[in-house]
Formats: sequence, structure tokens, C-alpha cells
Amino acid sequence: MTLSTILTRCEAQGLRMTEQRRTIAGVLEAATDHPDVEELYNRASKADPRISLATVYRTVKLFEEAGILEKHEFGDGRARYETTDREHHDHLIDMQTGEVIEFVDPEIEALQERIAAKLGYRLKGHRLELYGTAIKDDDNG
Repeated sequence: MTLSTILTRCEAQGLRMTEQRRTIAGVLEAATDHPDVEELYNRASKADPRISLATVYRTVKLFEEAGILEKHEFGDGRARYETTDREHHDHLIDMQTGEVIEFVDPEIEALQERIAAKLGYRLKGHRLELYGTAIKDDDNG
């Protein structure tokens, strides 16, 4: 997603884009991970020290309600965010480090379609989150 797309989508939703909201949108644009609000605040306050944590919380909630951000809960007690117009992908969460790995697997996608059809449904969307720990050379399972 480009920053102009974030801004365009915000404006299309009728959201007033203050300088601080623009800064937060820029931080979201630059994110290659799934930051939580505190991490977004840390990044945004480096760009504009006047931004408060409350402003980031309000902006994230606003963007989420407008369908610009998607919230994920990966079991670590922190809500994390990513933009909604990215290509479809699933997530593998490392339970030891908290790292979130994005992946796409055509076999999984096809299997989900087959399961839905078998149950009499046409799949319109899904969210898949896998949780695991890294396999060590001396790990037997």
C-alpha cells in the first residue's frame, strides 16, 4: 500500500487527516512487520515528538473502523495491525520469539475451498494463524 493510497482511503472515508495522522499513516506505510500500538507510537514519536500514545490509539481505532487497518491477536496479549489491502497471506507465529512469519500456500488455499464446498459453502474469506516453536537439530518433535 502506498502512503497516497492510505491518505486517499482515509479521505474517501471522510476522515480529517491532521499532520499527526499523516505521520502515523507514514509509519504504517513503512512497517514491514505487524506492530502493536506502542511500537507504532515509538516509531511515530521519532518522526514527531508531539505525538502522544493516546493519539496513536485513537488513530489506529479510527483507521480500523474505516477498514484501513486489520487487527490481529496472536496470543501474546498485544493487538497488532497491518493494512487491509495487502495480498492475502496467512501467519505462522513463533511462540518463543513472537516473530510473525507471513506465508501463502496454494495447497492450503485449495483445501479450504474444498472443505467449504463439501459443507455446502462458497468461501468468501478466511484467516489462518499457525502457532509453533522452531525445530532444533536435536529436537525429536
